[in-house]
Amino acid sequence: MAILSRAEAASKIMVALDKPDAAAALALADQLQDAGCWMKVGMELYYAAGPSVVRELKSRGFRIFLDVKMHDIPNTVRGGARSITRLGVDLFNVHGAGGIAMMSAAAEGVREAIKAGEAERAPMVIAVTQLTSTSLETLNQEIGIAGSVEDAVVRYAKLAREAGLQGVVASPLEVTAIKAACGREFLTVTPGIRPLGSDTGDQSRITTPRDAVSGGTDYLVIGRPITAAPNPAEALNHILKEMTES
Repeated sequence: MAILSRAEAASKIMVALDKPDAAAALALADQLQDAGCWMKVGMELYYAAGPSVVRELKSRGFRIFLDVKMHDIPNTVRGGARSITRLGVDLFNVHGAGGIAMMSAAAEGVREAIKAGEAERAPMVIAVTQLTSTSLETLNQEIGIAGSVEDAVVRYAKLAREAGLQGVVASPLEVTAIKAACGREFLTVTPGIRPLGSDTGDQSRITTPRDAVSGGTDYLVIGRPITAAPNPAEALNHILKEMTES
C-alpha cells in the first residue's frame, strides 16, 4: 500500500466516544485535541448528553460522526435527518435494514434542511449493513438471513447506493467486496479495528488498522483500544505509527 502521512492516517480515524456523560467524553476529547482525528458520538453518549455534546465537540474543531443508526418509518427518518443536519454533524447513519424508501427519506431530510437554509453544509449519510458482532450463525439462525455475511453486507450496500447515500458501515473484511460492487468512491466506515495485541472484545469480524487501510477502507472506527487506554493520546500515537510505517 502507499505509505500514509501521519495527518492522512489521523484523518481516517474516528474515535468512538462511548462515555456515559458529556464531562467524561469532553475530557477524553481534550486529550486528543490536536490529533486530527474524528469523534464518533454513539447512542450511549447521545442519549445521555443530547445535542449539546455535539455542539461542544464541534466548537473544539472536531469532525463528528453521529452514530445513531436511525431505523423507523420513512417520514420519521426524514424528520430526524433534517434535525441532525441542523445540528451540524459531518456524517450520520441510518440502518440499511429499513429499506430503500427509508434510506432515501434520510437523504431527502438533509436536502430539505439545506434548501430551507437551516444548515450551511450537508452531512454525508451512510447505512449500517451488519454489525461487526454479527457472526454467520447469528445472521442465519437468529436474524433469519440466508447466505454469507458478505452477501448480506453487499446487498445492503447496493441498496444504500440506490437510495442515494454516500456509503456504508461494515466490517473491514467486506470492504473489497463493497468497493467492487458499488465503486471505489462509495465510502466504507469500518468498526472492528483492533491494533496488534488488543483484545477482540465483543466483535467477531475484525482486523488491524494497517490491514484495514491496506484493504481500501476510508474510515476506521476505534473505541476501546484508545478510550480505555491509560494514556489515550499515546495509544492513538501507537496506532498512527502502525498505519504509517513501511
